[in-house]
Amino acid sequence: MIDIHTHILPGIDDGAADWNDTLNMARAAVAEGITTLIATPHHANGRYNNAAVEVLEYTHHINEKLIEEGVPITIHSGQEIRWHHDWLESWFRKELLPLANSSYVLLELPSTRIPTEIYELLHELNILKLKVIIAHPERNAEIMKHPERLAELIERGAFAQVTTHSLLGGFGRRIEKMAWFLCKSGLIHIVSSDAHDMERRGFRLREAYEVIGERMGKQWENYFLNNSACVLDDSPFGSKPVEAEASSWGVLHRLGSYFRN
Repeated sequence: MIDIHTHILPGIDDGAADWNDTLNMARAAVAEGITTLIATPHHANGRYNNAAVEVLEYTHHINEKLIEEGVPITIHSGQEIRWHHDWLESWFRKELLPLANSSYVLLELPSTRIPTEIYELLHELNILKLKVIIAHPERNAEIMKHPERLAELIERGAFAQVTTHSLLGGFGRRIEKMAWFLCKSGLIHIVSSDAHDMERRGFRLREAYEVIGERMGKQWENYFLNNSACVLDDSPFGSKPVEAEASSWGVLHRLGSYFRN
């Protein structure tokens, strides 16, 4: 398995606090059957700034230490980049990283809203042949109230990643319901852990895939698994197993009202 969204680098954000935490997380990932992680420390979120050159150095150092410890896992570099007004200029200044040196970038929206400027940013990034993956949209307040707005972002070229803990109820029943609704509506392309530590927010990736297989079918489980590999390969995501209901705005409005009642 491949996990494209993790906070495993030590001491640079609210994830692993030190090398011991990183080592414990890496060993736990291996025990779950995870072979590859992408380290995505927070960047430009108002609290943490982890510029590209620093993340690359940290990742290289951690990979060396994991080899020394005999932990059979590979970590690639990335960032969880919060939307900010200087996003495009930051990219040209080479402060931002794609995921695993691919054309995919992980974008975090503000927790309460979808900035109107995001549509222009998506347009510009499409021109640059960059593919935006929106991190954990099921936890965005505006999307929770109006899930059809995630469909609009996807129609404009974005992709979306759901968090294992959301699917498994770790953030409460309301977010759990929204996470499954977005998956079943065809609005989710990637499943990832957003792991921060081993006590509260571990990986739970194998568990999430098993539940997806039970609730949505093995084809959907394989779809999400294969899309994670596509990030590493820098290849297009696969076709959905069935025609997604998300293509119908009427369905989204109707089902979205369920969450607003």
